[in-house]
Amino acid sequence: MNGNSLLGLLEESCIPITLDMPVLVSPGKAPDNVFVWNEVLGIVEVSLDRPATKNAIGKDMLRELQHSFEAIHRDSSANILMICSSVPKVFCAGADLKALCIPTIAVIEGAALGGGLEMALSCDLRICGEDAVLGLPETGLAIIPGAGGTQRLPRLVGRSLAKELIFTGSKRLVNHCVPAGEAHLKALEIAREINQKGPLALRMAKRAIDEGLQADMTSALELEEDCYEELLNTKDRLEGLLAFAEKRKPKYTGE
Repeated sequence: MNGNSLLGLLEESCIPITLDMPVLVSPGKAPDNVFVWNEVLGIVEVSLDRPATKNAIGKDMLRELQHSFEAIHRDSSANILMICSSVPKVFCAGADLKALCIPTIAVIEGAALGGGLEMALSCDLRICGEDAVLGLPETGLAIIPGAGGTQRLPRLVGRSLAKELIFTGSKRLVNHCVPAGEAHLKALEIAREINQKGPLALRMAKRAIDEGLQADMTSALELEEDCYEELLNTKDRLEGLLAFAEKRKPKYTGE
């Protein structure tokens, strides 16, 4: 893929481009959230660059990512897509890569939480640095993963482990192995962790996982969206946001 080819595909959406050439953007546009380049023929890299927000997904980045992926999807010379971050110790986003017909690799250094992990889950492969922190912490804010997490995670790691990771918001992707006689203590530790999350979110997460695994992916993602939207106007959701802003533990009531 040469510079002119990629530039032509992305020109309409004004996506900034870096190849083996200077950055090119449409008049009046400056490089913003997403950079696309290919140093090796056939391998396209998309780099996320919102250091001020630690690559938190926003409307501008989402639009740029979507335009980038659509352009790459149309380019027959693109064989592999790599998603990475130019922000040290952070990987995050929330776009859906399932429509791409080429292999996709998430390159994760640092935190991939919430939407960041959900995008990584939609990739074919995930390559992590030793400092990578992965998790779906949404139930701690009285909502559920809303970008495919309740459907892709159980399909990758199994129903039981996916439930634990989503219910607890744990920032790891490993099973437990405790010494003999300590199983009850470990179970109690996990139960206490789950008990701190939004009760409505836990119910919705369980429903999304259990019912979603019995459906095709399209129907399952629609179910996830429905469950997510049911939580948006709850008192617990507002309390979760307020507690997060005030840096305190939330007090959920199940309303």
